[in-house]
Amino acid sequence: MNLLYSNDRRGCYPPSWYAATATPLPEFAPLRGTERADVCVVGAGYTGLSAALHLAEAGFDVVLLEAQRVGFGASGRNGGQLGSGQRMEQTALERLVGAEDALHLWQLAEEAKDLVKSLVARHGIDCHLKPGVAHACFSAREMAAEHDYADHLAARYGYEQIEKLDAAGFAALCPSPAYHGGTLDMGAAHLHPLGLALGLARAALAAGVRIHEGSAVHQITRGAKLRVATDAGSIEADHLILACNGYLGGLERKVAARVMPINNFIVATEPLGDAAARVLARDVAVADTKFVVNYFRLSHDKRLLFGGGESYGYRFPKDIRATVRKPMLEIFPHLRDTKLDYAWGGTLAITMRRMPYLARLAPNILTASGYSGHGVGTATHAGRLMAEAVRGEASGFDCMARVPAPAFPGGTALRSPLLVLAMTWFSLRDRLGL
Repeated sequence: MNLLYSNDRRGCYPPSWYAATATPLPEFAPLRGTERADVCVVGAGYTGLSAALHLAEAGFDVVLLEAQRVGFGASGRNGGQLGSGQRMEQTALERLVGAEDALHLWQLAEEAKDLVKSLVARHGIDCHLKPGVAHACFSAREMAAEHDYADHLAARYGYEQIEKLDAAGFAALCPSPAYHGGTLDMGAAHLHPLGLALGLARAALAAGVRIHEGSAVHQITRGAKLRVATDAGSIEADHLILACNGYLGGLERKVAARVMPINNFIVATEPLGDAAARVLARDVAVADTKFVVNYFRLSHDKRLLFGGGESYGYRFPKDIRATVRKPMLEIFPHLRDTKLDYAWGGTLAITMRRMPYLARLAPNILTASGYSGHGVGTATHAGRLMAEAVRGEASGFDCMARVPAPAFPGGTALRSPLLVLAMTWFSLRDRLGL
């Protein structure tokens, strides 16, 4: 079974609110025959689109291969949050890689946010980019830890865009009975994720990138000259960038051992109108402190976009609405009778430490994946870092690649059952408030 096709029709976007409201691109023809390129990029999500765009702007001849449609995967289905920092908190990174690399990783994360914002502005991308991401806590203890972390970021990294909110302050922002304080980061942002992906594709096309959809890669022949084969054609290239994230499958075993696909789900309610203020009083996004995180925001037509629930394996649950309705009603019980107009799932990829896995698999093969729910900024930036590395400017790429990335215990055979056990435990902790 292949995750590319196990839950979705070939050549079709999922029935999401994003797909219903994005300005579509015409389909790109599949690869047929042999083409030559300086760089072949596999995967047309944020990572691959950004890598292709930046390489083409630097004068490289680039071919971009996508098995389904541009932005088909996590890039076109996610919660749309452009968060600050890395997926791992800076305090943990300081212990893991030391103060110097932790500082560099913070700077790279800030570059990632700035990159997305600048690409949206420079290319006129229609993706409803808005500032503000709040972090919601369930207890006074969690709130105190969240406030301490905001103080740490201000003191050590000079980041002062986070407002600390007590219980009353957070309730004024998000009137849910479930939360007890939190923070609001106005340096972070939220956006229409598929709109961003399609906008990057338009920019890449304008820069000269050749895009082929419906072109799943099934074989890579290594060497000074690489050969990348699909069912109907092949690319001969000097460099290869793998940007497949959760849809890598068995294409590269070293990556597959460290990057694991999981599924996550989102619903979009009917338009709430004036009642939207009972969900969010300001146009910001929210993520909470549960290990299996709840995340939500309002769309530009006043729908609640709510993400929650995970699954492991190849198939989505039969009733995605029911899967997400349960955590949504825990946060907003007053929405019990609200219609859910859209429900969809997507496959992302995680690593053991929740930090992305960047690696040089061969002198002329680079890969980046495993963004662990933090990919809007990190994936877009990883694409640029790989483009820079191809050009010989690898300091940013190398810093990310130095973060230890252990393989999942048991390799690809046991990683899924072990993760299910771990997630079951963390889900129990969430329910018990531990």
